[in-house]
Parts: sequence; C-alpha cells; structure tokens
Amino acid sequence: MTIVATGLTRRFGGLTAVDGLTLSVAPGELFGLVGSDGAGKSTTIRMLTGVMDPSAGEARVLGCPCRDLEPVRGEIGYMSQRFGLYPDLTVAENIRFYADIFGVARRDRLERTEHLLAFSNLVPFRDRKAANLSGGMKQKLGLACALIHTPKALFLDEPTNGVDPVSRRDFWRILYGLLREGVTIFVATAYLDEADRCHRVGLIHKGRLLACDKPSALRRLAGGSVLELVTPDARAASLMLRQQRPDLTVSLFGDRLHLTGDTKALSDHELRELFRQARMELQALERVEPSLEDVFVSMIGGEDGQRQPSPVTTAPVPPPGKDAEEQAVSVRGLTRRFGDFIAVNAIDLEVSRGEIFGFLGPNGAGKSTTIRMLCGILEPSAGEGRVAGCDIMRQPEQIKTRIGYMSQKFSLYEDLTVEENIAFYGGIYRIPPKKLAQRAEWVITMAGLEERRRSKAGELSGGLKQRLALGCAMLHEPPVIFLDEPTSGVDPISRRAFWDLINRLAAGGVTVFVTTHYMDEAEYCDRLAMIYRGELVALGSPTQLKRGHMAEEVLEAACERPQDFLVELERLPGVRHAALFGRGAHVVTEDSVATETALAASPMAGQVRLRRVLPSLEDVFVSLIEARNRAEGASRLQRETP
Repeated sequence: MTIVATGLTRRFGGLTAVDGLTLSVAPGELFGLVGSDGAGKSTTIRMLTGVMDPSAGEARVLGCPCRDLEPVRGEIGYMSQRFGLYPDLTVAENIRFYADIFGVARRDRLERTEHLLAFSNLVPFRDRKAANLSGGMKQKLGLACALIHTPKALFLDEPTNGVDPVSRRDFWRILYGLLREGVTIFVATAYLDEADRCHRVGLIHKGRLLACDKPSALRRLAGGSVLELVTPDARAASLMLRQQRPDLTVSLFGDRLHLTGDTKALSDHELRELFRQARMELQALERVEPSLEDVFVSMIGGEDGQRQPSPVTTAPVPPPGKDAEEQAVSVRGLTRRFGDFIAVNAIDLEVSRGEIFGFLGPNGAGKSTTIRMLCGILEPSAGEGRVAGCDIMRQPEQIKTRIGYMSQKFSLYEDLTVEENIAFYGGIYRIPPKKLAQRAEWVITMAGLEERRRSKAGELSGGLKQRLALGCAMLHEPPVIFLDEPTSGVDPISRRAFWDLINRLAAGGVTVFVTTHYMDEAEYCDRLAMIYRGELVALGSPTQLKRGHMAEEVLEAACERPQDFLVELERLPGVRHAALFGRGAHVVTEDSVATETALAASPMAGQVRLRRVLPSLEDVFVSLIEARNRAEGASRLQRETP
C-alpha cells in the first residue's frame, strides 16, 4: 500500500481533530476525503505529509513513517489550502523555484511549465508577481507548482476551491493523466461531484471516519431511491414543497430538486397536482439513484441537526433601506485600466431592488475588479452610474455606508471573538450602542452562534465563519450586499444553509450581487451576467442562457467510469469536446445525428449510452468562453496573414 494509517489521532488541547483514523490507499488509486468544515480533512493530510506529527497512532507513505519522510520527500507532492507561494516572485519564478526543489531536469521543466501555464490560463500573467494575482489565480498557480514534477504520491487539499469550471475540467484531465502514469492521489474536496470520480471515498466527520468505500457502494447508504424533479424555478418550487410536504427533505441541485424520505407514499399524480395548483412548470419527474451529496446530507446533516428548518432559515431578516431605489445598481460604460491592461471594458449593468444577481467568469476575468468599483473601493477609469442611490464617480464614500461587502477572505479578525468582531464592525458603521446590541443578537441568531459567541473567529469552521462574515456585512442593514465567492471551500450543508439565508434576504427586499464558481449555485440567481477578459459576453436568466446562448447540442453519456471514454468520445464526428459531468459526461456536438450514428458503429456502442439534454450552465459557460477564444484566434490570424 502507498498510504497506510492506523489509529491516526491528533489533539489540540482538549479538541480531538482526528480521532483514531484507519485507512489505506493502494498504488495508483485516486482516493477522495470528504467531510463537513472542521471535520479533520486538512489535519489528516498534514499528518500524512509529515507537516504535523500525530498525537497517537501511526502512518506510512511510500514505506516510510510519516514522522520521518526525508528518504522519500522528493517523491511526494503536496498542495495545501494556503498555496505555499512566494508573493514577491512572479508566476514563472514560483514554478521554477519548485522545479529546483524537486530536481526537475531542465530539458523536462520547460515543456512541463508551458503545459501547466496553458492549462491554468496563466500564460498572460507569467511575469506578474504572485501577490498581485486574484484568489482563484493563486489557487491555479499552487496547482502548477505541485504538479511541476511527477511524484509517486500526490496530496491535494481542496485544490479546486475558487477555480472556474474550465480550469476544473482541465485540472481533472491532468489528474487522470497522472493516474495513467501510476501516481497515487489523495485529494480532500468540497465538491461532491469530484468525489464521485474517485476510486474510493472516505467520509469523515468530527475527526472520525464514518464510511469508506467505492462511490457506488456509498450511495446505497442514503437508503432507497431519490425522487428527482426538474423545474425552471427550482428555488420557488423547493419552498412550495417544504410547505406542502414538511415530512420530506427537499434538496436543491441547480434546476433540479431531490426529494428524500418516505417518497413511496407520494404519487407522481399528487406531485404534478401540487405543481399545477401552484402554477409552476414541472419539466421532468423520475426516480434516480442517490448522489454522494444526498449521502453526505443524510449522514452528516442529520447528526448535526441541520435538516430544514435550520437556525439560518428561521432567523429574522432586516428590512431594506427606506429610500432604496428601484434600480439598486445601474452603470454604463464601466471601465478600469491598470496601465495598458484593461481589466474591465465598458460594462453596462442594471440590477433591480430585491434581485439575486449572479456574476460569472473565469479567474482573472474582471469580476472582483468590477465589484470593487461598485463598492466604491476602486475608482473607475471611465463610465457612469449609481449604486444604492449614490454616484459611483463622485460619491464612493457614501456608497460604502449603504452597502454590505463580503470578500473572498471573509474579512474577519481571527484573534477576536465572535462578539468582538461584531462590535468592531458596529464601530466602523457607527451604529448607536442600543441599536448595535439588537443587531448583534440578530447576527448571532442568524449565524447559529449562540453557543460560540465568545469563541475566537479563527476557531470557527468555514461555514460558521462565512455566516458571521455575512452578518457583520449586514449589521447596518444595507439595501445592497455584494458577495465575492462567499461559499468557496464550504461544505454542501453550510452552502445550502447560506443560500436559504440569501433567499430570505432577497425576499425582504435586499439586493444580492454574488460571484460564484459553483454552477449549481448560479441556478439560484434571478439573472446572470457572464464576463470574460473584462467584457460582458452574456446576460439573462439561467433558463434564457441555457436555451439561447449555445449553438451546439449537448448529449449526456451514461456509462461506468466515463473518464475512460473522454478521448474516444471527442474523436466522434461533430464533437467539439467532452467533459465529466456528475456521474457521467456531457458531449458537446455540432451534429448530434452524426455523433450518435458513429457511436453506434464504434466499440463503445455497448458501453456508452447517449441522450440529448438541455445544456447545463457549465456547458454554456465553457461554450461561450471557447467561442470567444476561437473568434479572437481567427481575428488574430487574419491580422497576421499578409
């Protein structure tokens, strides 16, 4: 075995972070570790890589005890959540530094460096210092540094947090390439669809391993089948079903709903009648195998007492500002330049009061720069408009008092307690003491922190930090709130609770402007804007984007181990690309008839089944970016041709 852990335990004072963990990983295996925030995933990886000694138990990697891995250090790759980058070095210099550490031969490093820069879309930024990269770009650079050599054992701690869907797809292609070379991979992830691609998955909670098996075996732990519904307004439908059938658990998955519980007592006719009475469209209804997220929620959500309703969904919502305008955000020609570089190029946007508006785009596309201009933090180079009733060019300081802003890093002071953080932000917003006391209780109730009010923020799990940060941003009851990738790296249960809160804020008239890399979360927005290289490339509701912004057709490929068929699927006539999606794959084709005919005559015929489906938002996202790249490539070629 490449990795063996027996009774592995780690204590921090009175807290047991990892409790008697026993597992093994075979050579060439892809092993996934999933769990709630603070479950012990990162601590486990740190012990296995020798960064931290265990309090009890033992572990061996590549035959060496983890307390002394020096003999095999050069054969182990490790990417932590904190990147391990050198901020004063450029992108290229960071990669070169890690190539030197791992002794990568010069004849190999140049080709590998160019490949990694291309996969991560960091080629234009190779001479930019790491300190000046966005959070997502830093994440991708960390990946490149971890993969500059080919280790025998690779440890990845939530490697795709904050990474856009295009780069996630490319990253997993690289992982499968490493598997073909015999590399053993141990990955902790918050994406349950990624866990489904692993050979085996361990489910850890409060330091204990609850289950460990193949994904197909774990799915049986959810107990029975799941009733899956497809509807264009899944958010409203979920609220309706929770009211009409409180005996069932309703889970949102983008434009799909999963019903679990005693669904056998619920007939298809009864469901269709509920939708008819509510005047909602029900596009599809079928019983499906549980997903790993269903398993996660059933095993961990139930233990934590986080089934609906949660503390978040029953908390009071602050009223919007009395003088809130109908258009919360309205800008024309919004532009930002950094020297010769145009980060945001003449964007036009309007966001209505009480709307949940999603902002999507690859890392480095200009999302965070746009938000900083709208928040009055960064001065626009050109353009005009208003945010929360204030002029973006002439009243940036007034904007700051009338909005809430939650950045990617939560903006909390980790050495301060929950109550001290709230008091600090109350002072910034100059909230009178009596009013602040009321608002502080609202934040603590909303975040479910009644028992942790005197805990330091640094001791909280990611999900609790997230809700505390949102509460601090909402202390002064702003009519508009900006959320910059607020759920990155947060477990599925905390993400669901967070979006329940966002929905209630919007229902109370608060405008929510949110960026996200989770395409299922983007489905919950009223409207979406897609930005690429500083330009707005699409705008509309999720349904409008899926039905009107993609020229190609999408075929869903159902098969065992779809990753083994991606290359062959892409060789079929008409296919532009194929990518993993859920437990199967999505095949994007310009000619579905030719593709299906060719598959029927290929060796894959008995192993892969194709059916036409509506594009997902991820399909649209990737298609728009690739179309723009092709257009720019053709334009560049035309200019260069004499």
